[in-house]
Amino acid sequence: APCRALAWDAATGNGQAALALADRFERVVATDASEEQIANAPPHPRVEYRVARAESGGLAAATCDLVTVAQALHWLEPAAFFAAARRALKPGGVAAVWCYVDPHLVDGDVDQPLQEFAAVVKPYWPSERSITDDGYRAVPFPFDEIQPPPFELEMTPTLAEFAGYLRTWSATRRFMVAHRDDPVVVVERHLAGVWPAGQRRTLRWPVHLRAGVRRT
Repeated sequence: APCRALAWDAATGNGQAALALADRFERVVATDASEEQIANAPPHPRVEYRVARAESGGLAAATCDLVTVAQALHWLEPAAFFAAARRALKPGGVAAVWCYVDPHLVDGDVDQPLQEFAAVVKPYWPSERSITDDGYRAVPFPFDEIQPPPFELEMTPTLAEFAGYLRTWSATRRFMVAHRDDPVVVVERHLAGVWPAGQRRTLRWPVHLRAGVRRT
């Protein structure tokens, strides 16, 4: 970003990305269409939370140094949002949208059951999520694009923590409702022999980032 005065985090959810931006920007406006999400966002002296659709936002024209959407572009109307972002950005300001998809376990002996599980629940993801499969690459992006460095998320869960994480997937919950069965149990059984209780394994998600500059 050309300077660090104002960032707009659209579709902020409960403010996770907004709080991180507050470490780097003088002021952050974080918007979400859900009153419930905004109500659960932790307060921060440099973050102003607003209930607003990302496609409108309500920010004054040419005021933002950075506009972001973290793991939520697939819930928006991208063309309408990008038009709002372009209006809100200063000339030279940056738009950045990013997402992550299925994780990978670094150890080969435990990654295959995870990939098999992902294939089982894939039909139960909301249809909107399909644009994340290629990292938003098929979405028209009306900015002068920047080539970012690679990014990853990483955690080191136990098998029990890993299974708990898989149960948070909305696709997993939809599968459970449809079949009255817990598909995670199969993964736990497959992994129990090679993943001792209490041992931690490395889990990584590639992060797909598209970023670009408003030149005019």
